[in-house]
Amino acid sequence: MKKIVNGFPQKFLWGGAIAANQAEGAWDVDGKGPSVADIEELPIEYNRKEVFNFRHTLEELEFHLNNKEGNYPRRRGIDFYHTYKEDLALMKEMGFKCFRTSVAWTRIFPTGEEETPNEAGLMYYEDLVNEIIQNGMEPILTLSHYEMPLHLVQKYGGWYDRRLIELFMRFARAVLDRLHKRVKYWIVINQINSFGWGAAFPGLGLVENSHEDMLEARYQCLHHQIVASALVKKYAKELDADLKIGCMNGCKMRYPVSCDSKDVLACYQYNQMNQFLFGDALLRGEYPGYMWRTFEDNGWNISIEEEDLRIIKENMADFFSFSYYCTGVYGHERGAEENPLLEKSEYGWAIDKPGIRYLLNVYWDRWQKPLFIAENGLGTFDVPEGDKIHDNYRIQYVEDHLKEIKKAICDGVDCFGYAAWAPIDIISCSQGEMDKRYGFIYVDLDNLGNGSGKRLKKDSFYWYKHVIETNGSEL
Repeated sequence: MKKIVNGFPQKFLWGGAIAANQAEGAWDVDGKGPSVADIEELPIEYNRKEVFNFRHTLEELEFHLNNKEGNYPRRRGIDFYHTYKEDLALMKEMGFKCFRTSVAWTRIFPTGEEETPNEAGLMYYEDLVNEIIQNGMEPILTLSHYEMPLHLVQKYGGWYDRRLIELFMRFARAVLDRLHKRVKYWIVINQINSFGWGAAFPGLGLVENSHEDMLEARYQCLHHQIVASALVKKYAKELDADLKIGCMNGCKMRYPVSCDSKDVLACYQYNQMNQFLFGDALLRGEYPGYMWRTFEDNGWNISIEEEDLRIIKENMADFFSFSYYCTGVYGHERGAEENPLLEKSEYGWAIDKPGIRYLLNVYWDRWQKPLFIAENGLGTFDVPEGDKIHDNYRIQYVEDHLKEIKKAICDGVDCFGYAAWAPIDIISCSQGEMDKRYGFIYVDLDNLGNGSGKRLKKDSFYWYKHVIETNGSEL
């Protein structure tokens, strides 16, 4: 009888993940243009438990772009643009096998419409990738992580305009041409299912009430992103058949709020359109029937060309990646809610440890494609005691999730890597804070950018190092 896998594979990719717009800073250095992240201001007073929706009028976009006095944390990040060598040396000390980051579109094409790429931007990412490799890590690059050129929002309305496909491909080709010999793993669009956020679909969510039916418009944007994703796969395999091109979800799977069959069905239909649709299109190569029915039932007229469907069919992604932080519940009358049975973080995010095992099994059973956990971590407050940060709460959170991942691998799931979000404190995406810390490495900066910028190793730093050294065998 065949023996089950009893732990993490020997070549499991242990590591961490960040995003350019949350870490690099240097927002106007070396020819970089403004992106949609650079106009997000952190107000003096706000509700920490509310996710920013990145919604503005066109007039507000212009105001924020020219505002030199406001607090725009993503413009400064943690200065990773200048400190990446020192920061990557700390990742090496932890024993990282992989490091995921993104390419800021506006470092390569400042407005998104230039005919030729900005050489300084390409050189930066070439140097960064070389440094990742020299430190013994597999680079995993995300092409689009909420970093669209602001100009493309102002001129075209973002992804709603079909011309964005070619403008994005111009960017993707430039980056792939430069880095494909050094980078094997690519994620095209971060959390492609997060299309309610303006950051994910700038020019739509970002520009408030820009269309009569905003949900219909979001699906039009989504279609253009799916076509672009397939075209990236097509171009990549022409460059090098060994390149691995992945798609990515931001996962918040919903469980039925009760065992009432109406709740079960409503929840499944919700998950179809908010979790499964994206992988079904990009991993199976065609839109599922439930999508066409949803469009018809709502009277939505999405412009989808026959050639688009051929491109999607012929250029399926190689792996599925996802971020995992929490789950929720759904009912046919009550809609989406938080799960009352789960404990929550200080930011109100439900902590569902077995949920990651459940999701890994669901995704593997559905698509039978390799899986990569692109993000997972606990965002909360850290209080230094001198040069020490005792974050046992973070250790417990990550350990509990890794134990469930290990069980999923023993279930037969092909999961080839885990990238903790984030290995080093960076600007939070959902709140725009520095206070919401995820890292194993503490960065001495506050919400206003005050501080020394000094890096300090938290207790979790040494714990994660041991996990990697033992390949998770002692979890």
